[in-house]
Amino acid sequence: MLLHEKKSLGETTEGLGRVRNWGNMGSQTNLGGGGFRAKMEHYIYSGEKKHVMAGMAIIGVIFGVPWYLMNRGTKHHSHQDYLEKADRARNARLHTAPSPAPSK
Repeated sequence: MLLHEKKSLGETTEGLGRVRNWGNMGSQTNLGGGGFRAKMEHYIYSGEKKHVMAGMAIIGVIFGVPWYLMNRGTKHHSHQDYLEKADRARNARLHTAPSPAPSK
């Protein structure tokens, strides 16, 4: 076997007597810390009760704020109220519109 051939993880290279990790070169400085993505994946997939509750709260806020902002203001109490208001607006438009000129 040649010296420059890749070995499987954890095997020693002939003649050098040291262990080489060919799969994760350079990533051993970040043990335990992890980046933002790693932390988010831990929170999402851990299934711990506090993470589940935090996720439910975040989703509630994401959907609750727009719902609140859309539903504030004047509301129609019933479909009948809406129809009556629409009829009044239609009649107001029709009565204030100028009458068409008589055609000859």
